[in-house]
Amino acid sequence: MIPAAIDLDLLRSYVAVVRQGSLTRAAAVICRSQPTLSTQMRRLEALLGVTLLKRTGRGVVATPDGEVFLGYATRMLSLGDEAMIRLQGTSEVQGVVRIGLPEEIIPQALSSVVGHVRLKHPQVRLDVVVDDTTRNGMLWRDGALDVMIGVPSLMPTDEAVPASTWTIDLEWVCGFGYAPAEGEPLDLLVFPEPCAWRRRMIQALDTIGQPWRIAFTSRSIPAVQTAVENGLGATVLPAQSVHRSKMRPLPEALSPLKPLAVPYGLYARSDEQPATKAVLNALLRWMSNGMATAA
Repeated sequence: MIPAAIDLDLLRSYVAVVRQGSLTRAAAVICRSQPTLSTQMRRLEALLGVTLLKRTGRGVVATPDGEVFLGYATRMLSLGDEAMIRLQGTSEVQGVVRIGLPEEIIPQALSSVVGHVRLKHPQVRLDVVVDDTTRNGMLWRDGALDVMIGVPSLMPTDEAVPASTWTIDLEWVCGFGYAPAEGEPLDLLVFPEPCAWRRRMIQALDTIGQPWRIAFTSRSIPAVQTAVENGLGATVLPAQSVHRSKMRPLPEALSPLKPLAVPYGLYARSDEQPATKAVLNALLRWMSNGMATAA
């Protein structure tokens, strides 16, 4: 039985810590001090009677018990949000909102927007385009998108000013079975160009003189995850996309690389209509819930 003392605030803090992989980054996202957050995590573990988090050289990760509890915590938070939205009632906002999202953002951002908008504004229809920042940026430039998320440096126009910016921290990971022989190039699992993640990976490897070769290319996050799990090579992924039971940090002896951080921007039309504003608010809410590190 879950103790009554475990409130939604504790759950929200725990989810932020796991998703950020760092107490410091999580504290910044949810606007708390690190000592307060550490106290919350110790209190949560004491209430449950299990160890939820394990410290590593690169931050914190969920233990097996922590992974199980993460699923329940996420569901409880979603139910709480759904209850609040239902009780507050729905509005008469309606219309079509054209959204541009990159593949790597889809699993988190889209689920948050669809769920929130569907409950709060059932008359709003979403028209989602999934593509890289360059192609979506061209649609934005031509007025074919109302809201989009993209990498600012890849936007095709300097006139696009983001409503909000943040960074996504990326971890170097590989499969447990991946171990190239000494002196061999590092096998990279990448997205096709243009891709900020790919460029940052190659730049980091070139900086330390680590040979590399492209071993696998796909536009799909699940496809890249599967390639990692099957030992095809190494890549970078955000903490929430790392399957800890099937992936491991890239050994420092193999390639002494630091985690990467890629900036993102949330763009919306300045003459936003009520439906567009509703989608923008849903995405801002997703950011404030710890899905990204605010810049």
